[in-house]
Amino acid sequence: MLNTLSLTCWSVRTRRTRPGAVILAISGAMLGGGLLLAGCSGAASSSAGAGVSAKSAAGAPAAPPVAAIPSAGGAARTSQTGGAGTTGTTARLAPANEIIYTAQLTVRADNVSSATARAAQIAEGVGGYVASEIASTDPDHPSEATATIQLKIPVPSYPATLGQLAGSLGTQLSLQQQAQDVTEQVADVNSQVASYEAAIVQLRALLTHAGSVGDLLSVQNQINEEESALESLQAQQRALSHETSYATVTITILGPKAKPVVHHPKAPPTLASGLGAGWRALRITVSWTLAFLGAVAPFAAIAAIVGYAIYRARRRMLRRRPVAEPASPEN
Repeated sequence: MLNTLSLTCWSVRTRRTRPGAVILAISGAMLGGGLLLAGCSGAASSSAGAGVSAKSAAGAPAAPPVAAIPSAGGAARTSQTGGAGTTGTTARLAPANEIIYTAQLTVRADNVSSATARAAQIAEGVGGYVASEIASTDPDHPSEATATIQLKIPVPSYPATLGQLAGSLGTQLSLQQQAQDVTEQVADVNSQVASYEAAIVQLRALLTHAGSVGDLLSVQNQINEEESALESLQAQQRALSHETSYATVTITILGPKAKPVVHHPKAPPTLASGLGAGWRALRITVSWTLAFLGAVAPFAAIAAIVGYAIYRARRRMLRRRPVAEPASPEN
């Protein structure tokens, strides 16, 4: 009996403690599985890293070292990749500027006309043209002849053509060059042209929805004003485009004995220069006044003589006129 009760109590205690044991068993299994998976993944990653390093050491093909990536505004970004690490460098190419090139060249040539024709030939050979030409010759002194020719040369050919002109026309006396950057001005004009064109398109669209005659006339007047301003801007745009596309070279060609024209810079005005200018103006005024009086004096003398003769003749006529006798009083 006692044994039976003992077995019953033991079975009851066993049934009460079995759920906790099961939970502990499941938790332990899950923990062991997690540790096992972590160990496997670490081993796999280490083995993969070892494989990659082995391939790199064995001379496997690497990524291309340079990759050019175009960006907005005409710039290019260049990235470089190294073997040990990754380094990035950026190279930006500045957009082309709008520049007006001008030059003044003075040469002395044995034959001015031949040198002028040679300059025009050189300019036309590179796609340019002659903008203007002024020649001065003296038949009695042909060696003192001079000529001034203005050439328009395409900008890509400007440096080489200028060197050819300076070396093939004669002896170079002087050379001056200027470069004016008008990039902002060109961009501003282009922006204004685009704005006016868009405004005109919108006004024309509004014109189709105008209800009254007054609204129609108002919109049409606004369109006319916008078109007038647009034409002016387009003219500036064409002029700037031409000036930036063609360099201007002004060549002065002198004969063997012709004297070069020296342009002295103007000094700022001073008190002495003002007094000198006033004195010169006074002398010129007095000179012109005296010249006028001298020119008028003969006519004035003749007019005075004629006037005096008329005056004397009139006095004589008045003296010869009979004097009326006074009437006698009546008795």
